Amino acid sequence: MLRHLFVSKVRVKLLQVFFSQPDKPCYGRQLSRRLGEQINAIRRELENLQEIGLLKSEKRGNRIYFYLNKDFIHYEALLLLVLKTTDLGQAIIKNQSRLGKIKWVFFSKNFAQHLPVDKEEIDIFFVGEVIMPELSALVAQEEKKREREINYSVMDEAEFRFRYSGKDPFLTSLLMAPRFTILGGESHLLS
Repeated sequence: MLRHLFVSKVRVKLLQVFFSQPDKPCYGRQLSRRLGEQINAIRRELENLQEIGLLKSEKRGNRIYFYLNKDFIHYEALLLLVLKTTDLGQAIIKNQSRLGKIKWVFFSKNFAQHLPVDKEEIDIFFVGEVIMPELSALVAQEEKKREREINYSVMDEAEFRFRYSGKDPFLTSLLMAPRFTILGGESHLLS
């Protein structure tokens, strides 16, 4: 999908790299080797992304390192787009019929931005009738990529409504935290 929205395949690859490791600066040759793309194409796209304000750069020795500008006006919109079209977000959307009748899926902000999380923090929340073996298989693949355990929670629709109406502390804290909706939404459940 990203490839159809953005003309440059190099730009798409760069967006995926930077949003999958938002706190890791990279330099041109490193990206060229990693992505298997020509250095001139990488440099051109890095300049384009810096020109619009999505990337910032700093010189270290004889290298120029690029990193995401989290203050970019469209940062969260682009992050959500990348989340829905790559890795686990893409797998959830693509396999939603195999996963059951999912009403809502969201990623915590820390999980979405690849930031450290507390052991108690929920990374991903699902509401609906979920086929757990299918979901566990998708989550296990993402755990291998991230090299860490993913903490997720699943509720059926009735439990969600009951806990929501009772102002359950766990659910309230979960809903008050910053999040990125991958599928469905809260309004679908409460209408």
